[in-house]
Amino acid sequence: MDSFDFVIIGAGPAGEAAAYEARRRGATVAVVDRRWFGGSCPHIGCIPSKSLLDSAARHHANAAAWTWPQTSERRDWMINRPTDAPEPDDGSHVKGLEAAGAVCYRGEGRIAGRGHVEVRHDGVAHVLHTPNVVIAVGSFSKVPPVPGLEAIHVWTNREATLARELPTSLLVLGGGPTGCELAQVYARFGVPVTIVQSGDRLMPTDHPRNSHTVADALRDDGVDVRLGVRAIGARAGAGRDGAHVIDLSDGGTAEGHAILLAVGRDFPLDDLGLEAYGADTTGRTPFPRDGRLRVADGLWVIGDPAGPELHTHQAHYQGELAVRMALGDDVRPDYRALPRAAYTDPEAAFVGVSLDQAKAAGIDAVEFVADFATSVRGYGVQARRGHVTIVVDRDSRTLVGAAMACTDASAAIHECVLAIQARVPIETLAATIHAFPSTSRILNGLFAEAQRSLA
Repeated sequence: MDSFDFVIIGAGPAGEAAAYEARRRGATVAVVDRRWFGGSCPHIGCIPSKSLLDSAARHHANAAAWTWPQTSERRDWMINRPTDAPEPDDGSHVKGLEAAGAVCYRGEGRIAGRGHVEVRHDGVAHVLHTPNVVIAVGSFSKVPPVPGLEAIHVWTNREATLARELPTSLLVLGGGPTGCELAQVYARFGVPVTIVQSGDRLMPTDHPRNSHTVADALRDDGVDVRLGVRAIGARAGAGRDGAHVIDLSDGGTAEGHAILLAVGRDFPLDDLGLEAYGADTTGRTPFPRDGRLRVADGLWVIGDPAGPELHTHQAHYQGELAVRMALGDDVRPDYRALPRAAYTDPEAAFVGVSLDQAKAAGIDAVEFVADFATSVRGYGVQARRGHVTIVVDRDSRTLVGAAMACTDASAAIHECVLAIQARVPIETLAATIHAFPSTSRILNGLFAEAQRSLA
């Protein structure tokens, strides 16, 4: 029986981060994955979607200068997919882990008992012994229980990010960040796109102003945004020119030659043998997605299944932190300053809590808002919309939330991330010099306004 300090089931961003941190600390590591080392992010998630968004912006600015074939070729280069191959090549991820000293198994990993992981690969099975089992299996697209949907070859983020041909039309079920980003990509390439969202706004976990800004931007790109309705039935090929038809709860219909599922994610935890550590795998007790990482002595869950949210940067953080905790460091997870970002045009970013969330948590908070379109930065980039918002705790005089939908939002938000994490006083933020006329300069004005208001 081979022994390791850590056996990691799943080699996505969380699993890789854990493996590299363990090796940096001198611990022995085995990593098991049944498909892509590196996980979804570099192959069918974050990396290809951002490449497609950049290409869509280029095409939107000058259709003749940047075409779909160029876009597809660039995306394939980004994800290391040869032109004649259906899928990306993850070999660089395996080589990186092995160079760091990790032992990699491409196969199935399952807990066979406390401290024991059975690995099946290449037609053989053997058991690894470890004091620390790390579950980093990621997530997959949820399939909604819509009658008739089983007759349609639906898209997930995999098909949407790997497509080499544009669909005739696209219907997106779900209006989270993935649905919004991919809707904008295809709409900007001239594909008729519809989004069906059951809630009253897109990106429901984001700040409301971000949601409304992104919805307006998508409508400008020609996306038909349907809010407050859900799919109740599906009819394969029953629409115009063989499009699929989705029957909606309001009595209407929506059509698409491709149907993209973006209604949420599920977590492949059922068949991993977690019951050996006392976890309820019957489904009667929901798995605790509270980001605690240590689920039981010797059992760690990181990345998407761990919660509290679904982000690659959260996965990296949790992978490294779980190893540090397992090796005795006096640390614990802290998600107060966990940033979210959607890379639509304009970008949307959010950290901490909104004003309503702060008040619901018992915080005596006040909000300050700047219109981006009428800021100097907004004028400079000819912005039509957008905002920068901060939420301040009156008692502690510190930032507890920030949101922005504007140029550079995914970068500018990080000043607020650091301010929340370090509990920086509003006076210090207001006294900090910000480059003019950057997006961050707008924050400078809001910090100063907050300082005057709280005086």
